[in-house]
Amino acid sequence: MEKHTTKAYDVVVIGAGNGGLTAAIRVLQGGYSCLVLEKHNLPGGFATSFKRGRFEFEASLHELNDFGSPEEPGDIRTLFRDLGVEDKIDWLRIPEAYHLITTDKKYDCEMPFGVQAFIDKMEEYVPGSRRSMTDFFDLCEEVRAAQTYSNSVNGNTDSEYMKKNFPNFIKAGSYSVNQVLEALKMPPRARDILNAYWCYLGVDCDRMSFLHYGSMVIRYITRDAWMPKMRSHEISLAMDARIRELGGDIWYNSPAVKIHAEGPGAITGVELADGTLIPTRHVIANCAPHLVFGKLLDEKAVTEKMVRATNSRTFSGRGYTLFLGLNKSAEELGIKSHNYFIYDTADSVKQYDMMRKVDTNHVQATVCLNNAWPGCSPEGTCMMYFTTMFMSDDWGNVADTDYFKAKDRVADDMIRVFERETGCKIRDAIEEIAVASPTTYARYCGHPQGVIYGYETADWDSLMPRMMMMKEDAQLFPNLRFAGGWAMRSSGYSSSYVSGDLSGRQTVGDLKREVK
Repeated sequence: MEKHTTKAYDVVVIGAGNGGLTAAIRVLQGGYSCLVLEKHNLPGGFATSFKRGRFEFEASLHELNDFGSPEEPGDIRTLFRDLGVEDKIDWLRIPEAYHLITTDKKYDCEMPFGVQAFIDKMEEYVPGSRRSMTDFFDLCEEVRAAQTYSNSVNGNTDSEYMKKNFPNFIKAGSYSVNQVLEALKMPPRARDILNAYWCYLGVDCDRMSFLHYGSMVIRYITRDAWMPKMRSHEISLAMDARIRELGGDIWYNSPAVKIHAEGPGAITGVELADGTLIPTRHVIANCAPHLVFGKLLDEKAVTEKMVRATNSRTFSGRGYTLFLGLNKSAEELGIKSHNYFIYDTADSVKQYDMMRKVDTNHVQATVCLNNAWPGCSPEGTCMMYFTTMFMSDDWGNVADTDYFKAKDRVADDMIRVFERETGCKIRDAIEEIAVASPTTYARYCGHPQGVIYGYETADWDSLMPRMMMMKEDAQLFPNLRFAGGWAMRSSGYSSSYVSGDLSGRQTVGDLKREVK
């Protein structure tokens, strides 16, 4: 293949997902040139939408946390404001926190936003829980403050300052969600209801770091949840426009196939599938380290330490989503909530284990966007999307000849479970249907096994150890950083934006140090 060289860029970002787009804006705001490479013909990765018939489906976003109102902005709205994209998007507030349903203990709980409202509702469901819930949110506030401080110093925290200002954060640092809730003497039923969000992080509450879960919950409950009226693709397009405003470039239909390097820390350029060579000394990868170290990076530059560090990690959930366009309104069908969590059991450890196998996984996190914005689909209709994860590569055991039947079986089960648990008869109203399996996600974004949550955030690889190890991880291969769901902040929209912010600003720091 004939090769030709383009102009050089200070930074090349591989992947136009949430983290990559954010990182590119930060690089450009720092005064450096940047090129974003994307193998698809549109930005966003999972942050996109698609049309089937008269419906435009949201591909993945259930709700954006830590956003807040224009008057009381959360960290993500503040970040979007700093990036220059907040006012390019029409924002929509989500009405309630979540609706939890379980089929073993028969929980059916609708939880609101707002700390006091949440505590009051929990006391209504579980009398005697008020004190422990109040203590929980007080602790979570300290967690949030400590993490805000850590982000402000790019992870270079002062230990004495941490001990003085955030002592309970440090005390809780090595404990799981369930261990801390037990120490707070929270009633078991209150723990079950509070832990409903666990599937958003993909780790059971015996192994999930309390700091990670507490950080997420406080951001949801105190600052509400929001999303763009025109789906997550509206964010992606706004970021695309902002990159171009700042003088950056985005090349679509341009898959990177090789990161050339003379050795560790000595990147020379990025090569495209058509042979184009792009000179650069800095790369931000919005993709999995498994892909970068196993396929993209020049073999001579890959060290044993990189391979060991990457292979020691555990893949998180493999995604499966069912999209339905219904020819009746949510009101007609009796669908009352925006966001449902439907579990077999409130015991996250047992539920996680059941999610290892396709045949025993009946979990769903289900959204009806019309209950947040009635105008998202034609009048007299509504849209739903049902998501679950498989906590092993069991989908890889599905034979090619059984693939479409397996997709249909899981979709049929999701509809059956939703109808059974809510009493809403939706099957006969289906006008459009689409399914994304782990195979779909693997092909669309190139993620191993169709993983949608990056690496599992448990035990030694949980959120805080990742944040504390950012400097050491960057030394694995200088001038190569990661952004998005596979990076230091783990999966999820808000986390991906924050990781892109961190990696972009850190790369600007790298470039400035080179000049010095």
